[in-house]
Amino acid sequence: MTNDHKALPGLLTPEATLHRLADQLATRFAGVFTRETIDRYVFESYTALGRTAKVTTHLPVLTERFAVERLTALAQAKGAIETDTCEVLFVCVHNAGRSQMAAALMAHHGGNRVHVRSAGSQPTASIDDAVVEAMAEIGIDLGAEFPKPLTDDVVRAADVVVTMGCGDACPVYPGKRYLDWQVRDPAGLSVGEVRAIRADIDARVRALLAELHPADVSV
Repeated sequence: MTNDHKALPGLLTPEATLHRLADQLATRFAGVFTRETIDRYVFESYTALGRTAKVTTHLPVLTERFAVERLTALAQAKGAIETDTCEVLFVCVHNAGRSQMAAALMAHHGGNRVHVRSAGSQPTASIDDAVVEAMAEIGIDLGAEFPKPLTDDVVRAADVVVTMGCGDACPVYPGKRYLDWQVRDPAGLSVGEVRAIRADIDARVRALLAELHPADVSV
Protein backbone atom coordinates (compact mmCIF):
# COMPACT_ATOMS: atom_id res chain seq x y z
CA MET A 1 0.00 0.00 0.00
CA THR A 2 1.50 3.33 -1.07
CA ASN A 3 0.86 6.84 0.18
CA ASP A 4 -0.49 8.00 -3.18
CA HIS A 5 -3.98 8.42 -1.70
CA LYS A 6 -3.91 10.56 1.44
CA ALA A 7 -6.90 10.93 3.71
CA LEU A 8 -8.64 14.22 4.36
CA PRO A 9 -8.50 15.51 7.95
CA GLY A 10 -10.69 13.35 10.17
CA LEU A 11 -10.89 10.51 7.62
CA LEU A 12 -9.06 7.21 7.60
CA THR A 13 -6.28 6.60 5.10
CA PRO A 14 -6.95 3.83 2.56
CA GLU A 15 -4.51 1.58 4.43
CA ALA A 16 -6.26 2.16 7.74
CA THR A 17 -9.62 1.55 6.09
CA LEU A 18 -8.40 -1.78 4.73
CA HIS A 19 -7.03 -2.82 8.11
CA ARG A 20 -10.41 -2.03 9.66
CA LEU A 21 -12.10 -4.08 6.93
CA ALA A 22 -9.71 -6.96 7.62
CA ASP A 23 -10.64 -6.75 11.32
CA GLN A 24 -14.32 -7.16 10.41
CA LEU A 25 -13.68 -10.05 8.05
CA ALA A 26 -11.41 -11.77 10.55
CA THR A 27 -14.39 -11.90 12.89
CA ARG A 28 -16.73 -13.01 10.12
CA PHE A 29 -14.43 -15.83 9.01
CA ALA A 30 -13.13 -16.76 12.46
CA GLY A 31 -12.06 -20.39 12.57
CA VAL A 32 -11.99 -20.59 8.78
CA PHE A 33 -9.02 -18.40 7.77
CA THR A 34 -5.99 -16.98 9.53
CA ARG A 35 -5.60 -13.24 9.88
CA GLU A 36 -2.70 -13.41 7.43
CA THR A 37 -5.00 -14.86 4.76
CA ILE A 38 -7.67 -12.26 5.46
CA ASP A 39 -5.14 -9.41 5.16
CA ARG A 40 -3.76 -10.80 1.92
CA TYR A 41 -7.18 -11.16 0.32
CA VAL A 42 -8.29 -7.69 1.38
CA PHE A 43 -5.20 -5.91 0.09
CA GLU A 44 -5.00 -8.04 -3.08
CA SER A 45 -8.65 -7.31 -3.83
CA TYR A 46 -8.14 -3.57 -3.30
CA THR A 47 -5.13 -3.55 -5.61
CA ALA A 48 -6.86 -5.60 -8.32
CA LEU A 49 -9.93 -3.35 -8.38
CA GLY A 50 -7.79 -0.23 -8.18
CA ARG A 51 -6.07 -1.06 -11.48
CA THR A 52 -9.21 -0.22 -13.45
CA ALA A 53 -11.06 2.15 -11.10
CA LYS A 54 -11.65 5.60 -12.57
CA VAL A 55 -13.02 6.93 -9.29
CA THR A 56 -11.67 5.58 -6.00
CA THR A 57 -14.41 6.97 -3.74
CA HIS A 58 -16.32 3.69 -3.57
CA LEU A 59 -13.26 1.45 -3.86
CA PRO A 60 -13.24 0.35 -0.17
CA VAL A 61 -16.90 -0.70 -0.39
CA LEU A 62 -16.28 -2.65 -3.60
CA THR A 63 -13.17 -4.15 -2.04
CA GLU A 64 -15.24 -5.48 0.85
CA ARG A 65 -17.76 -7.10 -1.51
CA PHE A 66 -15.04 -8.57 -3.70
CA ALA A 67 -12.98 -9.86 -0.77
CA VAL A 68 -16.03 -11.45 0.87
CA GLU A 69 -16.96 -13.13 -2.40
CA ARG A 70 -13.44 -14.50 -2.86
CA LEU A 71 -13.08 -15.67 0.73
CA THR A 72 -16.48 -17.36 0.62
CA ALA A 73 -15.52 -19.08 -2.62
CA LEU A 74 -12.21 -20.21 -1.12
CA ALA A 75 -13.99 -21.56 1.96
CA GLN A 76 -16.41 -23.48 -0.26
CA ALA A 77 -13.58 -24.91 -2.34
CA LYS A 78 -11.80 -26.07 0.82
CA GLY A 79 -14.98 -27.58 2.25
CA ALA A 80 -15.04 -25.17 5.19
CA ILE A 81 -18.47 -23.94 4.09
CA GLU A 82 -20.91 -26.58 2.95
CA THR A 83 -23.61 -25.80 0.41
CA ASP A 84 -25.95 -27.91 -1.69
CA THR A 85 -26.69 -25.01 -4.04
CA CYS A 86 -25.24 -25.24 -7.54
CA GLU A 87 -22.47 -22.68 -8.07
CA VAL A 88 -22.39 -21.14 -11.55
CA LEU A 89 -19.60 -18.85 -12.77
CA PHE A 90 -19.91 -16.75 -15.93
CA VAL A 91 -16.69 -15.41 -17.45
CA CYS A 92 -16.06 -13.04 -20.34
CA VAL A 93 -13.18 -10.73 -21.20
CA HIS A 94 -14.26 -7.46 -19.58
CA ASN A 95 -17.05 -8.60 -17.21
CA ALA A 96 -18.89 -5.54 -18.46
CA GLY A 97 -21.51 -7.11 -20.70
CA ARG A 98 -22.12 -10.75 -21.51
CA SER A 99 -21.12 -12.35 -18.21
CA GLN A 100 -22.92 -9.66 -16.20
CA MET A 101 -26.12 -10.20 -18.19
CA ALA A 102 -25.87 -13.97 -17.89
CA ALA A 103 -25.24 -13.86 -14.14
CA ALA A 104 -28.12 -11.45 -13.55
CA LEU A 105 -30.51 -13.53 -15.67
CA MET A 106 -29.46 -16.76 -13.98
CA ALA A 107 -29.96 -15.22 -10.53
CA HIS A 108 -33.31 -13.81 -11.66
CA HIS A 109 -34.65 -17.10 -13.03
CA GLY A 110 -32.87 -19.43 -10.62
CA GLY A 111 -33.62 -17.73 -7.33
CA ASN A 112 -32.28 -19.74 -4.39
CA ARG A 113 -31.72 -22.82 -6.56
CA VAL A 114 -28.38 -21.49 -7.79
CA HIS A 115 -25.63 -19.19 -6.60
CA VAL A 116 -24.09 -17.11 -9.35
CA ARG A 117 -20.82 -15.27 -9.80
CA SER A 118 -19.25 -13.48 -12.75
CA ALA A 119 -15.73 -12.31 -13.57
CA GLY A 120 -13.55 -11.04 -16.39
CA SER A 121 -10.14 -12.06 -17.67
CA GLN A 122 -9.44 -8.37 -18.39
CA PRO A 123 -12.09 -6.43 -16.44
CA THR A 124 -12.88 -2.84 -17.33
CA ALA A 125 -13.85 0.03 -15.04
CA SER A 126 -17.62 -0.21 -15.39
CA ILE A 127 -20.49 -2.10 -16.98
CA ASP A 128 -21.54 -0.97 -20.46
CA ASP A 129 -24.29 1.65 -20.30
CA ALA A 130 -26.34 -0.06 -23.03
CA VAL A 131 -26.20 -3.32 -21.06
CA VAL A 132 -27.43 -1.59 -17.90
CA GLU A 133 -30.26 0.03 -19.86
CA ALA A 134 -31.28 -3.17 -21.65
CA MET A 135 -31.41 -5.12 -18.40
CA ALA A 136 -33.35 -2.35 -16.67
CA GLU A 137 -36.01 -2.72 -19.38
CA ILE A 138 -36.85 -6.16 -18.02
CA GLY A 139 -36.70 -5.11 -14.39
CA ILE A 140 -33.14 -6.20 -13.57
CA ASP A 141 -31.00 -3.52 -11.94
CA LEU A 142 -27.25 -3.77 -12.54
CA GLY A 143 -26.55 -0.47 -10.79
CA ALA A 144 -24.82 -2.11 -7.84
CA GLU A 145 -22.75 -4.52 -9.95
CA PHE A 146 -19.16 -3.93 -11.03
CA PRO A 147 -16.54 -5.71 -13.18
CA LYS A 148 -14.38 -8.11 -11.18
CA PRO A 149 -11.10 -9.84 -12.06
CA LEU A 150 -11.15 -13.58 -12.62
CA THR A 151 -9.51 -15.29 -9.65
CA ASP A 152 -8.59 -18.88 -8.98
CA ASP A 153 -10.78 -19.14 -5.88
CA VAL A 154 -14.07 -18.44 -7.68
CA VAL A 155 -13.23 -21.00 -10.36
CA ARG A 156 -12.44 -23.65 -7.74
CA ALA A 157 -15.76 -22.98 -5.99
CA ALA A 158 -17.83 -23.30 -9.17
CA ASP A 159 -19.74 -26.39 -10.26
CA VAL A 160 -20.40 -24.97 -13.73
CA VAL A 161 -18.11 -22.51 -15.52
CA VAL A 162 -19.51 -20.75 -18.59
CA THR A 163 -16.99 -18.86 -20.70
CA MET A 164 -18.19 -16.25 -23.15
CA GLY A 165 -15.29 -15.14 -25.27
CA CYS A 166 -12.43 -15.21 -22.75
CA GLY A 167 -10.46 -17.87 -24.62
CA ASP A 168 -8.00 -19.89 -22.56
CA ALA A 169 -7.84 -17.41 -19.68
CA CYS A 170 -10.04 -19.54 -17.41
CA PRO A 171 -8.17 -22.30 -15.53
CA VAL A 172 -9.53 -25.82 -15.89
CA TYR A 173 -10.03 -28.09 -12.90
CA PRO A 174 -11.33 -31.67 -12.88
CA GLY A 175 -14.84 -32.37 -11.66
CA LYS A 176 -16.36 -29.19 -13.05
CA ARG A 177 -18.61 -28.67 -16.03
CA TYR A 178 -17.26 -26.22 -18.59
CA LEU A 179 -19.38 -24.59 -21.28
CA ASP A 180 -18.41 -22.06 -23.92
CA TRP A 181 -21.18 -19.83 -25.24
CA GLN A 182 -20.48 -18.04 -28.49
CA VAL A 183 -22.33 -14.80 -27.78
CA ARG A 184 -21.82 -11.46 -29.52
CA ASP A 185 -19.93 -8.88 -27.48
CA PRO A 186 -22.27 -5.94 -26.64
CA ALA A 187 -19.42 -3.44 -26.24
CA GLY A 188 -20.12 -0.33 -28.30
CA LEU A 189 -23.49 -1.55 -29.55
CA SER A 190 -26.84 0.22 -29.35
CA VAL A 191 -29.49 -0.71 -26.82
CA GLY A 192 -31.51 -2.26 -29.65
CA GLU A 193 -28.60 -4.53 -30.58
CA VAL A 194 -28.01 -5.40 -26.92
CA ARG A 195 -31.67 -6.48 -26.61
CA ALA A 196 -31.00 -9.23 -29.17
CA ILE A 197 -27.94 -10.36 -27.20
CA ARG A 198 -29.99 -10.28 -24.02
CA ALA A 199 -32.61 -12.54 -25.62
CA ASP A 200 -29.90 -14.96 -26.80
CA ILE A 201 -28.32 -15.15 -23.34
CA ASP A 202 -31.71 -15.45 -21.67
CA ALA A 203 -32.59 -18.50 -23.78
CA ARG A 204 -29.24 -20.13 -22.97
CA VAL A 205 -29.62 -19.38 -19.26
CA ARG A 206 -33.12 -20.87 -19.14
CA ALA A 207 -31.90 -23.99 -20.95
CA LEU A 208 -28.97 -24.43 -18.57
CA LEU A 209 -31.18 -23.91 -15.54
CA ALA A 210 -33.59 -26.53 -16.87
CA GLU A 211 -30.66 -28.96 -17.15
CA LEU A 212 -29.48 -28.20 -13.63
CA HIS A 213 -33.01 -28.55 -12.22
CA PRO A 214 -34.89 -30.81 -14.66
CA ALA A 215 -37.75 -31.45 -12.23
CA ASP A 216 -38.58 -27.76 -12.00
CA VAL A 217 -41.10 -26.96 -14.71
CA SER A 218 -41.36 -23.25 -13.81
CA VAL A 219 -38.38 -22.31 -15.96
